[in-house]
Order: sequence, then C-alpha cells, then structure tokens
Amino acid sequence: MLRGAISGFGEVAARGHLPGWASAPDIQIVAVHDPVGARRHLALKLLKNVRVYDNLELMLEGERLDFIDVASPPVHHAPTIRTALQKGVHVLVEKPLCLDLATLAELRREAADARRVLMCVHNWKHAPVYRRAHQLIASGRIGEVSHLSFERLRTAPAGSSGQVEKWRLDPHQGGGILIDHGWHVFYLMHWLSGQRTPRHLKADLGRSQAGAVDTRAELSIECDRAETRIVLSWEADRRSTTAFVRGADGAIAIEGNHLVVQSGSAAESIAVADADDDSYHPSWFASVADQFRRAVLEGPDAVGAAENLVEATTALALITAARDSAGRRVSVATDGGQ
Repeated sequence: MLRGAISGFGEVAARGHLPGWASAPDIQIVAVHDPVGARRHLALKLLKNVRVYDNLELMLEGERLDFIDVASPPVHHAPTIRTALQKGVHVLVEKPLCLDLATLAELRREAADARRVLMCVHNWKHAPVYRRAHQLIASGRIGEVSHLSFERLRTAPAGSSGQVEKWRLDPHQGGGILIDHGWHVFYLMHWLSGQRTPRHLKADLGRSQAGAVDTRAELSIECDRAETRIVLSWEADRRSTTAFVRGADGAIAIEGNHLVVQSGSAAESIAVADADDDSYHPSWFASVADQFRRAVLEGPDAVGAAENLVEATTALALITAARDSAGRRVSVATDGGQ
C-alpha cells in the first residue's frame, strides 16, 4: 500500500484528483495540507480518517509518506516539490511543473540525486479520444505527421467565480492561458507528433487589460518536419475543444469526444465514450494516478517518468518562447530544463 498526501486542496484536488486516488485499491491518501481552513474542513468531510495540516513541513515530518500530490497554485509548486524531495518523497504535481526553465533543471537534478520520481499531471493524454487518436497515428493510419492544429475556446477561466481558483487571473501566482491551457496543448503536440522537437515559434498574446495575464494566444510552431497552429482563448462566445492532425496519407479531426479519420477517399467517423467535458476530468486522473504508481514501483528510471519530464520541459520551453515572441519568430530552448 502506497501512502500519499495532497498539498493544495482546491477544486482540482477535490473534484479531479481525489476520485482518481479513491479508485486505486493499493493507494491511500492519509493527509492533506492546505493553508485555507475551509479547504481543510472539506478534506475532513470527504476523506475518512485523514489528517489535515496548515504547514507543509509539519505534515512531511509527521507522516510516513511514499508520495505527495501537489495541486496548489503554480507559484507554490517548486518550493513544495523541493521540500518533498528533501524528505525522500516521490512527487506528482499538477501542471505547470514549475514556472521557469532554470528551476525545472534544478528540480530534475534534485529528483535524480534523491532517486525519487518527479512527474507532472498530463491528463489530456489519458482522455479516451486522444488515446484513440494516438493509437491510429502510431499504427501508421495517416502516415508521417506533418501538420497539427489545436483550438481551446472557453468563455472564462475555470473556477473564475470562486476566490480559491482566481490564481488563474493572477500573474504573481502563475496565471494565464498559456499556463492553464497551453501546457496541455504543448505536451499533446509533442506526443501526437511522435516526440518532434520544436525549434521556432511565433506567438501573439492578448490581455484583457495592461499588466494582466495572457487571456488569448495564437501560436505558430515549427518542429522537425512538422508545423503546429494553436488558438487559445478565455474570451470566446462558446466552449470548444478541437484538434486536427494531418499526415502523408490522411488526417484525423477531433471535436469533443468524436474523431473523423480521413484516409485516401474513405472517411471513418468514430465516437469515443467519455464523461462530460468539464475542467476536472476525474476519470482521466485515475489513469494518471496508475501511471505514477507504476513509475514509483519501477523507480525513478522508469520510461514513463522520463518521457513525462521531457514533455514538461518542452511545454515550459514553448511557454517561455511564446512570452518572449511579441509576434516575432524566436527560437525554442528545449534543452533549458536538462
């Protein structure tokens, strides 16, 4: 039985992560850390026999933990990861893993030195529709991938009506649409393209007011033998989640839980069963939790853990380049987290 704790018991942890951990028969969440009293009380209501803490170090000192699940606002991720690794605890962290490439490089070294698993929650890879698309691409159904596009349209950030979730609109807490949605799209791009390395990008970012976080983004990314177009918005008039992948022999279009596969003159429509599209995706997290569990059992050299950190480095390198772009074509420093 692996004993775990959650640090940061906001909506993502309570509605997304906790149901996923509960579905794992050999994992037990024994403690929760959150500085907000109301969140600690919620944890007591939702978890039988859980112990709650307002101090992270006291929890790590007082509990015999195998791992910690970090679901706090992004600005707290790096110090929480570092403290956990120093205590010899494996770490699963919500996206973004951290906020700058130099810190990511340090955390990767610290995890390797401690011989502990460090992974980021890349839950969209576990969405049934994208898993199906990846299977089709890997099988050679559409040939070598040459073009990808992603569109994530939302009318507002997730949780914007609640005080706890307003970090998404706070530049000092790691907010912005590039962090909140761009991170997901960037690791999906890397995965569906066959781990192509991004070399250059051009990005146009929009803000609702001066000094605020990015709320809109349009990006053109040049990878090895492939290009990607991305549109992100929190200011759309509808919710829409689409993707398109073109290869040498066909294409795959994704909208919601539906795929259309075009190969030659034939088109196949595939509906993939999944829960309703919301911001928390507990069924996907159950698969994330199982992947992390297997990595912990295999050790820090597990292939899945290594691939995850490459994806995280790629995502953060793209976010960094996008913020530097200002409409110019710039290089992507994908070796910045090594």
